[in-house]
Amino acid sequence: MRARSTRFRYLLLAAVIVAPACRQETGRLSAARQQALGSEGLLHRADNLRFRYTYREGRHGGGWEDRLASIIVTKQSVLIHKNEKVGLEITPRSRRYYEVTRDGARVRVSAGSGQSAESWSFVPPDDADAWAQDIRAAIRGHSSTDTLAPVRRRER
Repeated sequence: MRARSTRFRYLLLAAVIVAPACRQETGRLSAARQQALGSEGLLHRADNLRFRYTYREGRHGGGWEDRLASIIVTKQSVLIHKNEKVGLEITPRSRRYYEVTRDGARVRVSAGSGQSAESWSFVPPDDADAWAQDIRAAIRGHSSTDTLAPVRRRER
């Protein structure tokens, strides 16, 4: 009986030590990428957030999934990524249709239209209103009125 209890304690200790190492880190970027984003004027950064990724919303074959990712908002761009893998990137060269909405504490960034439409929504770690305003400003900073969606805001 005592041997079983001791084994259980060792297994529990091992799990406690190993568990933090299993946590996924999503914020790693190359030094060059970090420097480029930093030169644009960093406004917000949050790592390891749970995003709701939605594709082909309201269409046949559409769906959603929760993804762990990071977000960086600068004065000129928005980057949602998992380390070097890009989920959504809005830059001065982007030409897609964008829309930013708020639903309570959740911020939603929609991109594209029709079959290519997708959205990424998340709960920011701090002031959701500031995040939404800064993402809108980054989009407006480089989009013409022809390619920029009307920015809607829904709050509850």
